[in-house]
Amino acid sequence: MPQFRNKRFLEFCASAFQQEKGKAGMSSIENVSVDLGNGKALQIETGKMALLCNGSVTVRQGDTMVLVCATSANPRPGIDFFPLQVEYRERFAAAGKIPGGFFKREGRPTEKEILTARMTDRPLRPLFPEGFINEVQIVSTLLSADGENEPDVLSILGASVALMVSDIPFNGPVGAVRVGRVNGEFLPNPTNQEILQSDIDLVYAGIAGKVIMIEGRSSEISEEDLRDAMLFADKIVQKQIEAQKELAARVNKAKFAFVPNLPPADFLQACTEFCGSRLQQACAAGSKLERQSQQDQLFAEMVQTLTPKFTAEDGSVADFKLVWEILLEKAIRSLVLEKGVRQDGRQLDELRPISCEVGILPRVHGSALFQRGDTQALVVTTLGSSDDAQEFDVVTGGEKEKSFILHYNFPNFSTGEVGRYGSTGRREIGHGNLAERSVVAALPKDFPYTVRVTSEILGSNGSSSMATVCGSSLALMDAGVPVSDAVVGISIGLVTGSDKREFLTDILGSEDHYGDMDFKVAGTSKGITGYQLDLKIAGIDIEGMYQAMLLNRAAREKIRAVMSACLDRPRPQLSQYAPQMGVVRINPEKIGALIGPGGKNIRGIQDQTGAQISVEEDGTVKIFTPDGKAMEKARYLVEACTGEVEVGKIYQGTVKTVKEFGAFVEILPGQEGMVHISELADYRVKAVDEICKAGDEITVKVIGIDDRGRVRLSRKAALAEL
Repeated sequence: MPQFRNKRFLEFCASAFQQEKGKAGMSSIENVSVDLGNGKALQIETGKMALLCNGSVTVRQGDTMVLVCATSANPRPGIDFFPLQVEYRERFAAAGKIPGGFFKREGRPTEKEILTARMTDRPLRPLFPEGFINEVQIVSTLLSADGENEPDVLSILGASVALMVSDIPFNGPVGAVRVGRVNGEFLPNPTNQEILQSDIDLVYAGIAGKVIMIEGRSSEISEEDLRDAMLFADKIVQKQIEAQKELAARVNKAKFAFVPNLPPADFLQACTEFCGSRLQQACAAGSKLERQSQQDQLFAEMVQTLTPKFTAEDGSVADFKLVWEILLEKAIRSLVLEKGVRQDGRQLDELRPISCEVGILPRVHGSALFQRGDTQALVVTTLGSSDDAQEFDVVTGGEKEKSFILHYNFPNFSTGEVGRYGSTGRREIGHGNLAERSVVAALPKDFPYTVRVTSEILGSNGSSSMATVCGSSLALMDAGVPVSDAVVGISIGLVTGSDKREFLTDILGSEDHYGDMDFKVAGTSKGITGYQLDLKIAGIDIEGMYQAMLLNRAAREKIRAVMSACLDRPRPQLSQYAPQMGVVRINPEKIGALIGPGGKNIRGIQDQTGAQISVEEDGTVKIFTPDGKAMEKARYLVEACTGEVEVGKIYQGTVKTVKEFGAFVEILPGQEGMVHISELADYRVKAVDEICKAGDEITVKVIGIDDRGRVRLSRKAALAEL
């Protein structure tokens, strides 16, 4: 009976849920398709999966499918910011795989999952209503992967659709597309194979006619090429936006009401009058520390003076921090829009002072200190063998190994703050990836070393990722890595008013925080290699983006001049502390002889010399050793293992066996020849042991190989030539 009652209860709950779902307009499955062109299409569906969410959709291209769920909760007590959380997860089951390693369960997010979550977050954030602080969580899950179509843009698009069909307030929709270019032709959402052939890999998100977020890399393209790629993307985004509006209209779910977290008008007015012109003066007072000191003093005075007036009967005090942020933002922006100056007194297109230094760390392979204003990056290059390459356990396809790695570290002390030390943060991963894809374009394709670059941010006041790009170029050249050109990067900001906008070159941290844009572009003297756009407003027109790119190019050339005065080309030789690298090409049929049974031979060479040896299928043997002497010995041993005996060649051999008629000498591993007693010396030898004993090393010359492969050696002939 208890089981029966539970079953009836569950049936009742399911029936009630279906009734409520029907009342909410969610009973039917709705779907739309978007034609991307070039024979590609997207399918978007809602009303089938994850029905307890505020909104959920699946987005599919080919056999790659992503489920995106949006949920919301009431604001947490005391919160004064918008707590948007975006997560992206890949399931190995989506590709019919089981995770590698000891644990057969997906663990902490991979670098790719974090980067995709960041890309999904950034175009959504500016489109939530002002003062909205309800908790919102968006979770994208890869359900199916075909190895051809990348799911990251599907996650961005799906997040917008999930919000559109939900009851969560959202001023969307947003479209998202990846753009590639192969043989001069732009491609929408290119496959992994097409991306390998493409000179552009642009992830674009925006609304009709305006871009909100871009991320990507390119092969030294022009500003005009990047602008045209964005214009191509915009046409597809407009189709996606219309499809989302159509789907939302079919679902017809009303947005819930919320109370904006904004200060009362009388409180804001009182604080504004108290600060007067003093706040703008404090925002433009000398150095960052001086500005912060004056601002802190003014804030303390404001709180002390106005607290009695704005203390409620229950003892609660008005939120001074909330209104202070509003006043700070207005003061900093008005400096730019009304006076055409910035907090540190620079003109709008002026760079901060720049200094560079290389070779400052004595034992590393390459080092550089790059400083721009208060922003300071110490960058170190380390060279390793091909065995040091980064390997990936991938779900969706793409690269499984990379030999250039750039890591970006952002400690709390870089901003003069105290904080908890833990695992690598999302910001560090995102900034490191931006710098990595910008710099890798200048590395030679056939460079045999694994290269790791680490950037330690020692001071941060705007665009530390671009300081990392500049410092990385110098550190690579200091190590002697034959880069084709220095990669230089800088950020352009933006402040907009009712009828005016101003671009800012080389933005401060506060100009990033209180401004409208952070547009980072990096490139060589030939063209753009990496880019990233963050906006706090609902889009910027593509022509405005082009103007910002031209300003960026002019600034990069100024920075390049300073860097060139420090070090204008790679050093002619690798650092003396870098591992030595040699290449020996052997007959592929001899690979087994080099490796030996169970790896015995190759391990023996590595143990004797301290070398790292990697063998490729085509017979290429790469040898990495700590010094030249070890390289010489390792090379000899590799050649000895794989070489073939040559008539007329002199060898240093080891006597293995002594007989009455002569000695058997090993001249190559596993290959012996015989020295007849008459060939031991240029005089008559009575007994072999007068000349050599087992274990002795002797120099011999190959004087013949018979038709049965037996090798005849001569010590007498070898001595005659030495």
